[in-house]
Parts: sequence; C-alpha cells; structure tokens
Amino acid sequence: MDRRTTLALAAVAALVLALIGGKFWLTPSTTSVARAVEQRGAFSEAERGAIEIFERVSPSVVQVAARSGADLISEDEMPSSPGGGPSSSRTGFIWDHQGHVVTNDHVVQGAKTVALRFASGEVAEAEVIGVAPNYDLAVLRIRNARQPPPPFALGSSADLKVGQAAFAIGNPFGLDQSMTSGIISALKRRLPTSSGREIANVIQTDAAINPGNSGGPLLDSAGRLIGVTTAIISPSGTSAGIGFAVPVDIVNRVVPELIRTGRVPTPGIGIVAANEALATRLGIEGLIVVRTVPAGPAERAGIRGVDFPTGALGDVITEVNGKAVRRLSDLTDEIEQIGAGRSVKLTVKRGSQSRSLDVDVVDIGRPS
Repeated sequence: MDRRTTLALAAVAALVLALIGGKFWLTPSTTSVARAVEQRGAFSEAERGAIEIFERVSPSVVQVAARSGADLISEDEMPSSPGGGPSSSRTGFIWDHQGHVVTNDHVVQGAKTVALRFASGEVAEAEVIGVAPNYDLAVLRIRNARQPPPPFALGSSADLKVGQAAFAIGNPFGLDQSMTSGIISALKRRLPTSSGREIANVIQTDAAINPGNSGGPLLDSAGRLIGVTTAIISPSGTSAGIGFAVPVDIVNRVVPELIRTGRVPTPGIGIVAANEALATRLGIEGLIVVRTVPAGPAERAGIRGVDFPTGALGDVITEVNGKAVRRLSDLTDEIEQIGAGRSVKLTVKRGSQSRSLDVDVVDIGRPS
C-alpha cells in the first residue's frame, strides 16, 4: 500500500468517525442576514374591491354596548377584547349626518344605558329614540357633541340576486372592526321576531355572522347598504354559514318613521298564515289562513281560518289587488306598500268557490 492510498483511507476513516459521533466539522458562515423579501404581486380585482370597501365604510360601523343599569357605561367597561366588559357588545352603524345610529331592536331591548365605541376608539353616550320590534330595528341618537363618520350609501334589496357578493362588518365576540365576505345564498326568507310577527323578504347570506354582529351592515360589492344583520341559524351558537339580514328597503322605510315618531305603524289585516311548506304538501296554491284575529279586519270581512276540531281548511288567499299570492311575503309586501288606513282587495278561495273581498288595513302594532 503506497503513501497516497494510506492517506486516503485515513481521511475516510476520520469522516466515518465524525459521522458516528454526530459531529460535522463545518466552517461557520461569516455572514448572517435576513432573507430577501419577495415583492408582492398586484392585488386581484376582488381583493382590491374588498379592501376599498372596508377602508371606506368601516369608520361608520360602531360597537354598541347596552345594559339595564341606570349609570352611563364608562370607556373602561367598553369591550376591547373578546368577553372584555360586563356589557352586551353588539354592532350598529351611522345612518345620517345628524348622528342617528341604526341597530337591532333586540340589541337595546330593556336597556337603560347605551354607549358607542367608534373605530377611532372614542366612546360616546347614546339614547334610544325609537324601536320597531316587528322589524327588529332600533334607532339611537348620539348625545355627545361630535362629528359622526359619514353614513353609508344605500342600495336596494328589490334587485338582489342569489350568488352576488355580500360583506358583513361588525364586532363578533367583541372583536371590533371584523369583516367577513360571502354571497347572498337565498332571498325571500321569513324570520320570526320577538314580537311574534315575521319579517318577510329577509336576506340569507353565508358571510360569517356570529354573536356580536347583530345590528351591523350587510353590504354589496359597491359598498352600499343592502341589509342589517339580525340572526343566525346554528346548533353551536356560532356561524354555520346561514345568517339573515333585514332588507334595506324595509330599513329605509322604517328608520325615518322611527326618527320622526319613535314608532312605526305595522300594517296588517289580522290573520295568522300557515307556512308555505304546508300548502305545498297539500297541493294548494295560495296562502292558507290558519286563524283570524278576533274582531280584526279579516274576521269582519268574513275570512275564516282552519276548523281545528275537524281539521277542515278555511280560506286560502290567492290574490291581493290582482296580484298572485303564493307566499306570505306576496301579501305583506302589498299591504306594507298600501299602508294602514286604506283597504286591499283579496281573492279568497274556500273549497271550490272563489270570491273577492275588500279588507281594511290597520296598524296591528298599536297597543289596544
């Protein structure tokens, strides 16, 4: 074995020993610098749209803290983190330049004191000036002298389409200024309220809505207000992708009346109607009258509900003012457009016979 071979074998043996011992004799780097940052590409059109919406409208979204105590809520008590503070923290938004704020009725129900936290961190006292339990809407007025953020641009809920983009901004779990996005997943839903009445034409969305979002805005891709978030369906109490919003066309009719008078008439004819699913199962086209309100307009006009002892159907409303009635919203939309103090012409079917009736529209929300 020559000297060159001996040296090569010695080098191999030394490397094996180093590996077995878990040691690598490497020359340390003499430089240690941060890695270069890759330049971000341009935002997509959808991203630019969402960013622009949030930056433009989020200052007009406020935290609403309401409680039943008589003392004003202090700034320290306003929730600044999940579960931070004894008050119930929900959402509202600036309605006009006069300092009115819109939220849900159930957000301020029974409240003695209400405070608002703005995106800037400023806290202001507010008073409840009007509630509409039948629509789950309420209007607050900022008491402190300040220049409120600008109100939202208003859209319309009459021309919404299932599948179009929707954005919700609110304070889920006290996490203020949170934005979620999704689509409008259904229209013309019926949503029961705490007053026992149903809101018609409710918007359904899969944009994440959680406890704390109540009273916040639902926006379209132009950043216009299209609804007020009000409820979710969830077995766990958190977002399951089914949230609801009061449509802006109702909001835009109810809120000005609340600002003027503190309440809003609830036009109706005094009936309780069956769910459309029942009519479908029975193969009936129209709105089944379950019962009439005693001494109400429908009863006075001769409309009859279900005979519960026998289970026999009474009247089915098939038309209102010449327009087909297939669901409750078809009737309530027409009645709300006409308003209390006037009358509607109904086509009512009982058995195989149809007849026309003039029925008075009254304010069914006014205390008797």
